[in-house]
Amino acid sequence: MIGLDWGTTSLRAYRLLPSGEVAEARSAPQGILQVPAGGFEAVLLNLVGDWITPNVPVLASGMVGSRQGWVETPYLPLPCSPEALADHLVPVPLQQGGTVHVVPGVQYANPQGRMDVMRGEETQALGTTLNTGLLILPGSHSKWVQVQDGLLKKHITFLTGELFAALHQHTLLGRLMTATDPHEAAFAQGVRDGLAPAAGSGGLLHQLFEVRTLGLFEQLPGEGLYDYLSGLLMGTEIREACAAFPEATERRVVGASALSKRYLQALALAGLSAVAEPPDAAARGLFRLAQLRKP
Repeated sequence: MIGLDWGTTSLRAYRLLPSGEVAEARSAPQGILQVPAGGFEAVLLNLVGDWITPNVPVLASGMVGSRQGWVETPYLPLPCSPEALADHLVPVPLQQGGTVHVVPGVQYANPQGRMDVMRGEETQALGTTLNTGLLILPGSHSKWVQVQDGLLKKHITFLTGELFAALHQHTLLGRLMTATDPHEAAFAQGVRDGLAPAAGSGGLLHQLFEVRTLGLFEQLPGEGLYDYLSGLLMGTEIREACAAFPEATERRVVGASALSKRYLQALALAGLSAVAEPPDAAARGLFRLAQLRKP
């Protein structure tokens, strides 16, 4: 089969053997924001047209199924089973013949009735071996997903990555940052400050301003401010997520190796055990859905 992990900024394609092993992978910086109207099939064929044959299933997950994507697929409510996702794949016929089946997203209503959604991460979650526990999927919009007896039960999104990029690139906080190389001590301090804000400190909004004053008064070196800000936001995310999932005992981190490593470091500083999932969870999840798909 062919699996497509098609997000906002990039497209990753996997050619999978009947065993589920990835035989070949290709990628392109052609997420849905870079695809012109009506251009999805052309982008797909340009990247993996030589893979596509009439009898090979093609499954796609991610923002390709959003309102701005190739076809809008429904959000299925949580709790949700892998079988339910496989039963609600949305077919998109290709002009050259064949069909792409797009995976629906999922939605979770919190106790206040407000909705949280995800597209793509649900497929990554299905590509893990976790049966009961907590999955942490770092990124621009970090997702914490509770899995119970194989069901996707609950999830919460944190705007950590996007907020970090906006603060670093578009506010005064970035002006004093003299390097983006790893600075372990500053990162650890940021995580600890995010995990346990000092009493009467004003919370995150004030702590963010302190990123500037720590640099102005040379309480942190300029080369450490980038990682301090990163750690501060991660620590805050972990503190808030732990309050939402107090019962979690097993945690796994799913994502790019460098970012996963940072989250594992931050979790360890919080005294929480966690392990990294193998790469290509999206490919494994797509393969699983292909197996469950009804002809």
